[in-house]
Amino acid sequence: MEINNLFDVKGKVVLVTGGAKGIGRMISEGFIRNGATVYVSSRDVKACEEACRELNALGTGRAEYIAADFYKEEDVRRVAEELGNQEGKLHVLVNNSGSNWGEPYDTYPSTAWDRVLTLNLKRVFQLTQAVTPLLELAASPTDPSRIINIGSVDGLRVPALETFAYSASKAGLHHLSRVLASHLGKRHITSNTIACGPFQSKMMKATLEKFKDVIESGVPLGRIGSPEDVAGTCIWLSSRAGAWVSGATIALDGGTLVGSRL
Repeated sequence: MEINNLFDVKGKVVLVTGGAKGIGRMISEGFIRNGATVYVSSRDVKACEEACRELNALGTGRAEYIAADFYKEEDVRRVAEELGNQEGKLHVLVNNSGSNWGEPYDTYPSTAWDRVLTLNLKRVFQLTQAVTPLLELAASPTDPSRIINIGSVDGLRVPALETFAYSASKAGLHHLSRVLASHLGKRHITSNTIACGPFQSKMMKATLEKFKDVIESGVPLGRIGSPEDVAGTCIWLSSRAGAWVSGATIALDGGTLVGSRL
């Protein structure tokens, strides 16, 4: 029951999609600092190389990358194959890659739905399906393998911005995660969602530059999320402390969803 054992992720193999930037990078660093082997995957090869160089300089865990464009279905299969060839198993899958599209309701295009739902929902299922054999190889009854899906508070509330496909995709992801938890539990694999509030990321960059003070004023805890917040939640879910958590949607938002407004 010691803290060091309860939250230990040392030696675990972790795949973080979109792990070179933003929230994915925060998660990757958290695992690396605690002794895990992290594979980051993104279509931005330069960003992957730079992230791995910086993460490996921390001198604790190990960072590798597998370049992939998840809009391409064949890249999903290739990531699973390369990971299997290099590691032979996977303890933690973090489905973090995602896209957004903001446009007024009257002109919101079909293209937005195709692009956003493909990456945020369809590819999450397909990648999870492709690496399930690797998750099974790493799993045990007392230390299951973990799927962590990075959702959004905008999948739990009506967003202020006109991001129709994004909020719908995240709501779908939250429920897909629960369905996976039910289906994969018998294989000793958990599935949980972190519904993130505002964090410093590429997706939020422009919004935070214009409205950071307004956004923080709407958060009961008075600030946006930090790297420690999201990395800590992922480490908890991936460690012995989180081994019996499955099918949960965790609002990581500083209390935004429960903040009252008159």
